[in-house]
Amino acid sequence: VQLQASGGGLVQAGGSLRLSCAASGGSFTNYVMAWFRQGPGKEREFVAAVSRAGDSRYYADSVKGRFTATRDNTKKMMSLQMNSLKPEDTAIYYCAARVWDSIAYSSRQYDFWGQGTEVTVSS
Repeated sequence: VQLQASGGGLVQAGGSLRLSCAASGGSFTNYVMAWFRQGPGKEREFVAAVSRAGDSRYYADSVKGRFTATRDNTKKMMSLQMNSLKPEDTAIYYCAARVWDSIAYSSRQYDFWGQGTEVTVSS
């Protein structure tokens, strides 16, 4: 499967952005989908994941209550609605797909990656 992330940009603290991840070339419902991010000088970290059917979602503590991950299997897309953004949310955001049917929190456990979209939150 090929993944294409989009929607990043520059936003002031407290603002909102919506990221999208479009999938092609595979059966979208065969994958657990996730968002990761990598800030300047930091390792890639888990942000959110959505089960194959979209009925279960998991979040990092740092974004819980502010970010919402959803997927539309008919459109082969996943989204990340980010509200109340903070400067520490500044990072390149990646979407990822996992073949194994279980949620994973390590980037090493995901099989396919999009190219990333940059989010910058100014204070």
